[in-house]
Amino acid sequence: MPAPYPVSLAGEELWLLPEKALYWPAQETLMVADVHFGKAAAYRSLGQPVPHGTTASNIAVLDAILASLPCRQLLFLGDFLHGPGSHAPGTLQALADWRERHPHLAMTLIRGNHDKRAGDPPPALNIRVVPEPLLLGPFAVQHEPDPHPSRHVLAGHVHPVYHLSGKGRQRLRLACFRLGSEISLLPAFGAFTGGYRVEHDSDCRIFVLGDNEIWPVN
Repeated sequence: MPAPYPVSLAGEELWLLPEKALYWPAQETLMVADVHFGKAAAYRSLGQPVPHGTTASNIAVLDAILASLPCRQLLFLGDFLHGPGSHAPGTLQALADWRERHPHLAMTLIRGNHDKRAGDPPPALNIRVVPEPLLLGPFAVQHEPDPHPSRHVLAGHVHPVYHLSGKGRQRLRLACFRLGSEISLLPAFGAFTGGYRVEHDSDCRIFVLGDNEIWPVN
């Protein structure tokens, strides 16, 4: 497994993972945002030529993380399924098979905007579904990056990416973590998701991801 990048946030040590996930070692808790399971299937149902295998790819990455780190609970920060078309039999069967491999792992979905359209995960997946925010220690775990009056917000929804510029027209567009003083954003975990450009300022720390590594942006 690629090396995690430890950071301090709200008095807690968290690990940024190159796989676009966040790990809280003191609580043995893994967090991922915006998986969008079944997004490609939903697009194919509309006749769009999009790649196959994105659900399998996402599951394989999750399995690798879970095999490498002690984990008592897995939190999905919204947008577990992409939309109504994500309930394709192949997608749901792949998720059912994956859940059977982790029968004792507690899983919670903080409902996001796509979950409201797609519907909650099938009951057989045994995933607890709650509204935002989910309060854990000093954190408000949410989908939307809205401020909380007393907790540091960990959120998804934005799919943050950062542009690195080189000489001439050289430019890289990389998924990133954006850690702010009150709100921190997780990158979209899903393999078939877009991104929204975020900027660096004195109120945040940005960490870009690429080639299974993490780099802080100075």
